Amino acid sequence: MKNAIISGAIQGFLAVALGAFGAHALEGILTEYGEGIWDTAVQYQMFHAAGIILVGILMHPNLFGPLKSLRNAVVCMNLGVFFFSGSLFVLALTEIGKFGAITPIGGVFFLAGWILVIKSTSSGTKKL
Repeated sequence: MKNAIISGAIQGFLAVALGAFGAHALEGILTEYGEGIWDTAVQYQMFHAAGIILVGILMHPNLFGPLKSLRNAVVCMNLGVFFFSGSLFVLALTEIGKFGAITPIGGVFFLAGWILVIKSTSSGTKKL
């Protein structure tokens, strides 16, 4: 539970920092295309930072508890941020299209993470 919340908070911190970096330090450096990609990467990172924190809260013993599916959801969401947002950050900076081929791997990790959250509701050790 604690590690999930910490990793979500780190992802949120990085999303804010990278968003500010993109808006200020990279102003005039990124093309309009690169700016859009950077913004998408930051948005997905922040959405999943909030999701990871939510999953951490669900791991509380009075809620779902430390279910394996929730732990795996956190891992998948963190990997999703790494592959999805990470590849988009590199793509925005370099405009080398091959980095875009990595992005769907992150998307699959995001989807798997959310499916694992859904699965945890049927594991049913606790009732909300």
